[in-house]
Amino acid sequence: MNSIFSNPSSSHRHGRSLLLAIVVGAFAMTGAATVNAQATAGKIFGKAPSGYAVAAHNDSTGTQREAKVGSNGRYSLRELPVGTYTVTLKEDGHGVMKHLNVPVIVGRGSEVDFDCTPGQCAETASK
Repeated sequence: MNSIFSNPSSSHRHGRSLLLAIVVGAFAMTGAATVNAQATAGKIFGKAPSGYAVAAHNDSTGTQREAKVGSNGRYSLRELPVGTYTVTLKEDGHGVMKHLNVPVIVGRGSEVDFDCTPGQCAETASK
C-alpha cells in the first residue's frame, strides 16, 4: 500500500543524491571564485616613452618590480603587494623621473603616466 510516509524508491533517492551533488558543486565553485576575488595584490600601470623601463619600489617591505615599456607606450606592474610605492621611469638603467607615494590597493590598479619626450625626461619628484 502506498502512503505519503512510505520510503522513496531507489531511483528517487539517486535523483536526490544527484541534485544534492550538483548543488554542493555549484556552491564549491562559487566559493573558489570568491577566494580569487579576495586577492591580496594590486597593480600599477600607465603610459611612458617606448624603450624605457618602469620600476616600483616599496621602501617599507623592499618589494620591487620592473617592466619594460612596450612599443605602444604602455606598461603594467602586476601582483604588487598592498602598500605605498615609488615609481621610477628608467632610461638605460638610470632613474630619470619619479612619482612618489603611489598607493597599491587590493584588487585595483593605480595609473601612473610619465608624460615626457624620449631623451628629454628630467629627474623630478611629484605627487
